[in-house]
Formats: sequence, structure tokens, C-alpha cells
Amino acid sequence: MTKRTLIRGIATGAAALLIGAGLAACSTGDTGNGNNADPGSADAIEKALQEGGELTYWTWTPSAEAQVKAFQKAYPKVKVTVVNTGSANDNNLKLQNAIAAGSGAPDVVQVEYQSLPQFILSESLLDLSAYGFGDLEDLYTPGPWGAVAQQGGIWGLPQDSGPMALFYNKRVFDEFDLDVPTTWDEYIEAGRKLHAADPEYYITNDAGVDAGFGTSMIWQAGGRPFSADGEKVTVNLADEGTLKWANTWDTLVDEGLMSQIPGWTDEWFQGLANGKIATLPIGAWMPGVLESGAADGAGDWRVAPMPTYDGGAAVTAENGGSSEAVTKQSKNPALAAGFLKWLNSSEESIDVFLASGGFPATVADLESDEFLNYESDYFGGQKINEVLVSAAKSVSTGWQYLPWQSYANSIYGDTVGKAYLNKTPIADGLKAWQDQNVSYGKEQGFTISE
Repeated sequence: MTKRTLIRGIATGAAALLIGAGLAACSTGDTGNGNNADPGSADAIEKALQEGGELTYWTWTPSAEAQVKAFQKAYPKVKVTVVNTGSANDNNLKLQNAIAAGSGAPDVVQVEYQSLPQFILSESLLDLSAYGFGDLEDLYTPGPWGAVAQQGGIWGLPQDSGPMALFYNKRVFDEFDLDVPTTWDEYIEAGRKLHAADPEYYITNDAGVDAGFGTSMIWQAGGRPFSADGEKVTVNLADEGTLKWANTWDTLVDEGLMSQIPGWTDEWFQGLANGKIATLPIGAWMPGVLESGAADGAGDWRVAPMPTYDGGAAVTAENGGSSEAVTKQSKNPALAAGFLKWLNSSEESIDVFLASGGFPATVADLESDEFLNYESDYFGGQKINEVLVSAAKSVSTGWQYLPWQSYANSIYGDTVGKAYLNKTPIADGLKAWQDQNVSYGKEQGFTISE
């Protein structure tokens, strides 16, 4: 039994749903109509779009309905049914269940970059190379393209990117006479000064349950705890960069400088709106979230580069970001590939996405004067995209996710999160996270080094 027949999906928390030995066969999408047997071609895409048909698209992006409406206006013979899956985690679980069942998967699905390796490994996605998608490489920035073009195939197209920046509440900083930090030491000092002045205010928020945030912060600190080469995987959550972040964050936890309100809750949005959560180190997709979820904070917020550990050259990491992919269960892969190509490479679609607050992965948009010079009313007229595009150019290289990253994320709160709760060293929580990942990887047939 190979490793790809054993990859597990996440049910809830650390529980896992086993995808059985028949996965590879079930996920081939053999519907008896012969479409999936066709290796595909670039010409087949345009032909399929003109002939029309029906597609199902799973996503959680707020711009989806408007994008699909524009697509169907351009291609009236194609009907696309949008299914809002709610969140990345819900989306992954639903997709994994459909893969395990051998039916019920959509034609096109949104997949976070960090989750792509899992679905590639289980042979659940269609390699789009035959449809000429390799010719699109120059449209995208290197990081997002590298996420979709891996392991000898092209498994999707980038939707967006999430280079990290420091979002901060200028009103609060002015009120409490805080300087915008350029180093993490300065960040801690700002947190101390703020919380001492008013204990209801915190420099940031982290409950220790968001593995995506934790891994991004490790990435920014220079940690490279994961590497994968086929069946050989290395897990080392005690390398220098990882511990650099852990030791810094220990101070914020131990001194009570950081709110532990769960993210994405009403209380969290309220804390952002009133400034009691004064900063967020987070991905460049955050402006749209703040505008919709913390509307009362309009005019208060600004964006700055991420603090660094040494005060030197700017360095950041990716936080979040998604692709869209075609599943092997699609009954009309050429049509699905055509819709996907339009969705993430046409100017019309990307304009709709940007209007909803999305941050592009396309070079042309990142370099356009209109995008760079956009003055955000929510951010007090600041040209926020200048900062965010600069961040995109400062993402450090060499990061890899685990082939089972979705599972790893599901047990983060039960390992690393306990260190936050008990105020024990985060390094101890990372060790527990490593131990569980090593055991899990070995169970799946990987050769693990530590």
C-alpha cells in the first residue's frame, strides 16, 4: 500500500478520516464518457467553452458570485454553480470526503497553497500541463507559481498571495505615544508600554490555535522545519529560526501582552474595530477583511513592513493564499480548465477579485500604477498597496509545507496551543507537535528524519 492511498483527511480537531486503499482508483474521475481519458490540449479549452456545459465550483472567496456572473456573460453556454464552502477547513473536509467516496467532488475547487501537496499526493487533482498552463507562468509572482507548479506538474492557478505586513491602529499608537516597531524587540516594548498604560489594550492577538499563523511566523524568522523529497520527509521544529520566533513569542505570552481571543469571532472583530487589539502581523489579503468585519475602525488603521529580528533588510513570509484546481472527478475537464484559466488569468475576473479587497498574485496588477497608487479611505488615505507589494518582493525563499499539512494544522492547538494556555515554553509545544507529526508520517509510509 503506497503513501498516497493512506493520506488522511481532517474530521474535527485531531481526528482523521482514513481515505482507503481504493482512493487512487476512485479519484480518477472515470465517468464512462471518455472525457477524462483525453490527455487534453490548449485548443480543447476554447472548444469546450464554446460548446458549453455545466460545472460546479467550490470556494469561500467573497468575489466568487460576481466573477461567475461575469464569466457566464462571456460564455453564455456554460452554467457554473457556486457552492460556498464557508472556510478553508470546511472546504478541505468536504473535498476529502468526496474523494474518499469516489464521487461528489466539484469540477473546480479552491485549495490553499499549504493544502495542495496533500491533494496532489492523493492523486485527486488534474495535472493541467497538457492544457498549456505552463505558458502562463510569467503572469504570476514566483512564490504562488511555485506552489501550484510542483512535483512535475501544474495543479492549479494562483488566485492570490499573502505576503505578511504589520497592520496597526494609528489612533491607538498616537493615543499611547507608541512608535511603529521596526524590530521584534521594539514590538515587545511597544506591547509592554501599551498594556501598562491600559490593561484592556493588547499589542496583538494569538490564541495558539492558528497553525497557518505559527508557520508563517517561523518562516519569517528564518526557520525551515519541513522538507519533503518524495517519500523522504524531514521534520525539525527546533532549528534556529523556529526557536527564534518561539522565544520572542514566549515573552508576549508570559507577560500577558497578547490577547488570546479566538480569531475570526465577533469578539475578535470588535477588538480590531475599537483598537484594543492594536496590531496584526498578517497576510496582505487583510484589508478587505478589516473593511467588512471591523467597519468601525475605518480611518484608524495603517500598514507597515513586518518587524525584523536584526533591524536589517526587509524580510517577510507568506500567510495564506489560495489556488483553484480541477479535480480528477470532473466530468468535463477541458471545460473546467477553461473556466479556471479565465477565473485566475483574465483581466475581467481579476478586476472583480481586486474590487472585493483581494491581493493579486499577478505581476501585471502588482506593478500597475493604478494598483500601487490606490489610496484607501479605510486606511486613512494611505497607499497601502505600495507597502504590500514591497512585502511581496521581500518574501524569503526555501519554505516547504508537510505533505500532510492539513492534518498537522488540525493538531497544532492541542500541542503548541497548550504552551500558550499553560505559559510553558512554546518550544516544548513545538516538540510535542513534531513528535505527533513524525508518528503520523511514519504511519502513512513516509521515511522521516528529525
